[in-house]
Amino acid sequence: MFRKRNLVLDLLRRVDRCEVEALISWGLWSRAVSTLPKSAQLATDDIDIGSKQTEMFSLAGELASLVEESAHVDYDSKPTSRMEMKRSLELRLKKRVKEQYIDGKFSDLLKKVIARPDTLRDAYDCIRLNSNVSISEIDGNVAFDSIAEELSSGVFDVASNSFSVTARDKTKEVLFLPSVALKVVQEAIRIVLEVVFSPHFSKISHSCRSGRGRASALKYISNNISHSDWCFTLSLNKKLDFSVFKDLLSVMEEKIEDNSLSILLSSMFQSRVLNLEFGGFPKGHGLPQEGVLSRVLMNIYLDRFDHEFYRISMRHEALDLNSTTGEDSPSSKLRSWFRRQAGERDLKSTTEQDTALRVYCCRFMDEIFFSVSGSKKAAVDIRSEAVGFLRNSLHLEIIDETDPSPCEATSGLRVLGTLVRKNVRESPTVKAVHKLKEKVRLFALQKEKAWTLGTVRIGKKWLGHGLKKVKESEIKGLADHNSTLSQISCHRKAGMETDHWYKVLLRIWMEEVLKTSADRSEEFILSKHVVEPTVPRELRDAFYKFQNSAAAYVSSETANVEALLPCPHSHDRPVFFGDVVAPTNAIGRRLYRYGLITAKGYARSNSMLILQDTAQIIDWFSGLVRRWVIWYEGCSNFDEIKVLIDNQVRMSCIRTLAAKYRIHEDEIEKHLDLELSMIPSAEDIEQEIQHEKLDSPAFDRDEHLTYGLSNSGLCLLSLARLVSESRPCDCFVIGCSMAAPAVYTLHAMERQKFPGWKTGFSVCIPSSLNGRRIGLCKKHLKDLYLGQISLQAIDFGAWR
Repeated sequence: MFRKRNLVLDLLRRVDRCEVEALISWGLWSRAVSTLPKSAQLATDDIDIGSKQTEMFSLAGELASLVEESAHVDYDSKPTSRMEMKRSLELRLKKRVKEQYIDGKFSDLLKKVIARPDTLRDAYDCIRLNSNVSISEIDGNVAFDSIAEELSSGVFDVASNSFSVTARDKTKEVLFLPSVALKVVQEAIRIVLEVVFSPHFSKISHSCRSGRGRASALKYISNNISHSDWCFTLSLNKKLDFSVFKDLLSVMEEKIEDNSLSILLSSMFQSRVLNLEFGGFPKGHGLPQEGVLSRVLMNIYLDRFDHEFYRISMRHEALDLNSTTGEDSPSSKLRSWFRRQAGERDLKSTTEQDTALRVYCCRFMDEIFFSVSGSKKAAVDIRSEAVGFLRNSLHLEIIDETDPSPCEATSGLRVLGTLVRKNVRESPTVKAVHKLKEKVRLFALQKEKAWTLGTVRIGKKWLGHGLKKVKESEIKGLADHNSTLSQISCHRKAGMETDHWYKVLLRIWMEEVLKTSADRSEEFILSKHVVEPTVPRELRDAFYKFQNSAAAYVSSETANVEALLPCPHSHDRPVFFGDVVAPTNAIGRRLYRYGLITAKGYARSNSMLILQDTAQIIDWFSGLVRRWVIWYEGCSNFDEIKVLIDNQVRMSCIRTLAAKYRIHEDEIEKHLDLELSMIPSAEDIEQEIQHEKLDSPAFDRDEHLTYGLSNSGLCLLSLARLVSESRPCDCFVIGCSMAAPAVYTLHAMERQKFPGWKTGFSVCIPSSLNGRRIGLCKKHLKDLYLGQISLQAIDFGAWR
């Protein structure tokens, strides 16, 4: 009986008390109970029998008391995650918005929904959750009542609630950012607009919606490019001007009837705090120039293109009279097209399906991808129609005028920070050829290493023997007054031993040779310039002949080698698949630009991180590893990313710590072994992600809720100064009341335009913020490094 009672409590714990009493008073309780599981129905029957026997309480009072008791029952549930709390806050606002749906439109949203203190408080809590600040603490820094009153009366001044940041370089770029009060208002407007418009967005839009995001977009693209012939992308470029903003308001007025909301958005546009730009920078990285409203406004505006795409695909797939599919009437094609859009299987044969024209499209924010299965003329026509609509109807500019490229011939199309291409799945014969080539390459590499180690060992023995036999008189006799030795002999310190002085001369000679050599290694000098000229010529020629033959075989065309082997599967048709590749060359350039590797690809220390604490340095490198694993997890060349993570990134961290403490790298690994173990390997993060997918709620992986967090770029901060009692500073993160122990300088290391590579580093931080100083507490500095918060959480107006 007690177990059944708890079951009913669990089912009714979130049921409103007034709703239960209404169900009972209207005689609908039996109908509601019929929808419950059978065990729950038996439990309700037992409760009904008990209440009839006692006749002390009515059924309504008994059920109402059960709801009250459920608030005190401990269900041993897991702690609510911050994304779950954010989801509940947005659902609470969603209920208020739906109450304003009258006669097919939403009306008076500003005065009855947005301009309410509880709505503004919920929006502020969403901001604090994005900032990883506890919403249980009462924050009195924002006057919600006064803001709501100003919004209701129409006297809320947007200009006074915004500030500008000017770049210190010659560009003098000006960035307009909202204050905390205005950001709260924008967050409330964002949630309201997404409630109104998100249910009507097209399925080709993967713009950070619930269940649709970057991962789903790449999956859709890789699946469809495998059976496409032509592909292309459209790169948009347009700042928000009056014509675009006017069209945007007209689109919003189709579903919202609220003149005061349009006036408020117009004032934000005039104050330049919307920060909406098509193609100006990669979206989703949580950077300050990406306004709070940019995501929803861009999706609302480009939703017109999404619906236009269906008309374009219908004209080419369903109504194209030039292509034939074996049937005389075009109505059969139209019927098949509607069946495909409804998700039904096409009833045509496989041959007819292969010859039919297909158009695929995927949009993530302002990145638009197309692939076409058919002729090149059809792909060119589709592209021209899409470009014409974007230019003529949406008033957007297209910066890429290239024609559609064949999917098989292209080396890869740049989409969402990756290369997407169409590959042929290797046959057993090709796999055998590649395996043999790899064995030959590894064998030649082993011989080369053995040759180098042998010659270097001989060179070191020669050097040691020479140092033992050298005499002071022999060194002096080698020089005349015009020689280099005579010119540098004055730099010899008093009391320097002969062998030590000889080592100095040898090092000087090596530096002279290294100036004209491509390699910067002393071992290379000993091997190539000292030992190899003295070994027998026949031995040297045989070694290099073998290396050249192995290199020629490895670099030979696979088709030529395959033709020499028996191919029983030659009659089979090639199997294509969509391949998503991580841009390793672009990643290497990022590492070099941020000072983590040299121009030759060797790990080095980062001078900007040296002054920070050991834990903070390790957190910075750990954040880089986590971003890369999450960002490139599904790429086919992820093993190369693992090598970069486990070798160059980890070694750069070790050398940064070695430069900080001025000790050898081996000593750092011994003394800080426990701290360095905090840098996760790629496999550890992969396992962690798999466990999170099983244990954590789906809300934590929803790209709609984690927009700007999961894709946030890694910024580079250097220690500016420590905070003292005479110069105090609070944390700049919105909602944080902690004191900042240090002030940091923000560095903008790259300023390229879209479509720049998204590699897990910061992307296009505006030059206005380059060199700006921000105060951060230890908790939020770690959150920023590990990707728990983004630069959107920082109030740059806290200290101008």
